[in-house]
Amino acid sequence: MAEKYNTREERRKQGQTQKKGQNKGPKKPTNMLKRIFLILVTIGIIGLVAGGAAMAYFISDAPELDEKLLKDPVTSKILDENGKLLAEIGKENRDFVNYEDIPDLVEEAFLATEDSRFYEHHGVDFLRLGSAVIANVKNGFGSEGASTLTQQVIKRSYLTPDKTIKRKVQEMWLSIQLERKYTKEEIFEMYVNKIFFANRANGILTASQTYYGKDLNELKLNEAAMLVGLPQSPSRYDPYKYPERAKERRDIVLHLMNKHGYISETEMKNAQSIDITEGLQEIDKSQIDTTAYDAFIDLVIEEVGDMGDYNVFTDGLEIQTTIDKDAQEYVYNMLNSDEIINYPSKDLQAGVTLLDTETGEIKAVGGGRNTTVKRGWNYATDAKRSPGSTIKPILDYGPAVEYLNWSTYHQIKDEEYTYSNGTPLKNASGRHYGTVTTREALARSLNIPALKTLQAVGLDRARDFATDLGIPFDKEITESAALGGGKDVSTLELAGAYSSFGNNGIYNEPHSVKKIVLRDKTTIKNKTDSKPVMKDSTAFIVTDMLKSVMKEPYGTGRLANIPSLPVAGKTGSTNFTPEQRAKNNIPSSGVKDSWMAGYTTNYTVAVWAGYDNASGEQMEYLGESSQRIPKYIFKNLMEHMAQSKETKDFDQPDSVVKVGVIKGSNPAVKANEYTPSSKITYEYYVKGHEPTQVTTEYEKIDSPGISASYNQESNEINLSWSYPKGNGNTQFEVKMSVDGGAQSVLKKSKDTSLTIPNPTPGSKYTFSVVALVDNQQSDPASTSVKIPAEAEVPEDTEDEEIEDPAEGEDTEQETPPEGEEDKQDEDKNNNGENGNNDNNDNNGNNDNNGNGNGNGNNDNNGNGNGNNTDDGNGNNGEDVEGGDDTTDPGTVEEEKPAETPDPDPNPDPDPNQDTE
Repeated sequence: MAEKYNTREERRKQGQTQKKGQNKGPKKPTNMLKRIFLILVTIGIIGLVAGGAAMAYFISDAPELDEKLLKDPVTSKILDENGKLLAEIGKENRDFVNYEDIPDLVEEAFLATEDSRFYEHHGVDFLRLGSAVIANVKNGFGSEGASTLTQQVIKRSYLTPDKTIKRKVQEMWLSIQLERKYTKEEIFEMYVNKIFFANRANGILTASQTYYGKDLNELKLNEAAMLVGLPQSPSRYDPYKYPERAKERRDIVLHLMNKHGYISETEMKNAQSIDITEGLQEIDKSQIDTTAYDAFIDLVIEEVGDMGDYNVFTDGLEIQTTIDKDAQEYVYNMLNSDEIINYPSKDLQAGVTLLDTETGEIKAVGGGRNTTVKRGWNYATDAKRSPGSTIKPILDYGPAVEYLNWSTYHQIKDEEYTYSNGTPLKNASGRHYGTVTTREALARSLNIPALKTLQAVGLDRARDFATDLGIPFDKEITESAALGGGKDVSTLELAGAYSSFGNNGIYNEPHSVKKIVLRDKTTIKNKTDSKPVMKDSTAFIVTDMLKSVMKEPYGTGRLANIPSLPVAGKTGSTNFTPEQRAKNNIPSSGVKDSWMAGYTTNYTVAVWAGYDNASGEQMEYLGESSQRIPKYIFKNLMEHMAQSKETKDFDQPDSVVKVGVIKGSNPAVKANEYTPSSKITYEYYVKGHEPTQVTTEYEKIDSPGISASYNQESNEINLSWSYPKGNGNTQFEVKMSVDGGAQSVLKKSKDTSLTIPNPTPGSKYTFSVVALVDNQQSDPASTSVKIPAEAEVPEDTEDEEIEDPAEGEDTEQETPPEGEEDKQDEDKNNNGENGNNDNNDNNGNNDNNGNGNGNGNNDNNGNGNGNNTDDGNGNNGEDVEGGDDTTDPGTVEEEKPAETPDPDPNPDPDPNQDTE
């Protein structure tokens, strides 16, 4: 130890000696090293500056973050009225799933496979980036990627898939910006809904349903791993085409999940052992044919847009619609085949709207005939034509009942008449019917009473009434509007207006959408316009008059009537101008447009038929047969809808009273209890506005005096009656019943007696006699008679064998013993007893002359009705825009009724027949 000890001074001197010795060696190139260092620093600075400038340049060209691009278009589902899928609308097959609905299993599989440090980085993972840079230097640029989930969202939303430095720089920059603006959960949600899984499946939820028919929370481990492995190369790993590749990729995903601690080794191996095809469902390659529904889907697309900032092509909506699939298919088939209607030409077009009367829901639309393109011209909604006389309930008679309290019996004189400007107006039939009721005027569709009604209401009130019913006028209306001039409408608008009459005066805006459900499950209900637009008395009174259009012999809509249904409706047609007729050789019977609109308590239907008649081309017209097509469409559709739903009649509201009125009385006179039924018409009035005067023309008449007796000797009932005030016009109706059974008419004549031969022994006959004087009927006078039972034959009086007479005996006469008197049968005949015997002959010899004839002098002609039986064939003479030399332009003359009241022998003709 001591030998090695050196003092501090020695050590200092020794160090100095060593330094000196060192200084004597060759000098190192320190200046060169300094230069190299400075060069490297300078190059680094220059590189950083250049790189920064380059990055700044690349970033300056990067797109702005746009939320619309981050969330991909998602297919919208259109459902029918029962919630069943009708069609899918959109660019891609994609179902959206919210982050909170993604199971941990699915999220962990994605994180392990695509971005294990997703929740640690800020958009760019620089650790993975360094590893990727080294790999790219060794193997070439793009050989290995380091994209995070955030970067993949950016790449799929904004950038091209090209592997360039510029795109990579922009991707990194936008990823950092995305992480600043959105949470990790929101970014993950964007990612799993954006990626593609092959087989038309976009997004993890669609993929789960496409491959396994399951929701995400039902997926097994092996299934989730298979799906998560697909996005790297969807076509390459398609399990249907390349099951071996798909299994290899799935097993890698399972391995990564085990590596990052999400599953155990046992779970990994068990899942890897499962066959790749296990659980896979067959891919549905079919496409839903929406041809029959396209016209309706058009309405849905437009209506969803009107509800707010929604897009059925991009927003992934679930749209609950009002469509009745069966009805829509029936309408489509009716328009596009000859199975139901025989169309004269492929060029004839038609539009149809079917509504729910109570709700305004559109159940079906006929968008046209022989249409070949989606979202094309819709003849139910886009085509607007002059409505002809279908406007009369809306502009004329509806307002008259609403504002003037008119009844169905209100009197209007049909006579020669002109517009206020002096232009003559005439009816389609070319004749006048004198004083008629509003019921008859509307049912016959007379033009002159319609104009008079509009004038009584006033143009402003009529316009306001129509506007409330969904038919607004853009400008002031003129008197020609009374007949359909000055306003074009669609079948959708017309059906909406008519449904208000069938819905107690409540207008519901026609609509095809009930509600929409957004991707976040927010429900948006369709807020449609619903409001009372008229009094319930107006709705009911107009409805009852429109029933007459369909059912009365003079009604113009008889061809559209359904006898088994309470239905109301109105016809209409429009005409050509004289110039158009002359130029196109159109006969006087040809019309431009034909309409039929009507309703039950369940459904409302509006139908239009006509031709496009493009400008400059030869104009086509509807002949007498073609004019009937809207009626046939209406009838068939209403009958079809009634098969599955009971149709109730329209309820009479408390605001309306039914009054029996003397036919032809003007002003109206109420019938009394003695008025013959043939002299009464029953009409509806707004309560408080019914007639108060009661007829004194008819008084109670006396009943006949009646007696009946049974004559046993002649075995017949003798019935007789007397009438003190009888005259040459008095008739008597005799009815009989046997043993309390139903009455039958024996006779109706002027006779005052009747004999009933061979009555049934033991039966009781009851008779009633009614006097008929000048169509008045007395109370019945009644009497009864009991027929005695037959006498029983004694047991010891059986027939004995008759011996031959002895010689000399007189065979012709037997002489009784002397002193014995002849015994006579006791007369047990009680004929005429009490004078009230009921007399009932059931032997089949009754005199049934006039049986069921009622009061044979019934007068059913009322106000000229007897000479008019419009056959309802739509042979209308409505003139629009100067359709007649004597008619104001814009005037529409309605269906020309026939001139006789003969009942239609075939009320339901074959729609395919050309004649009635």
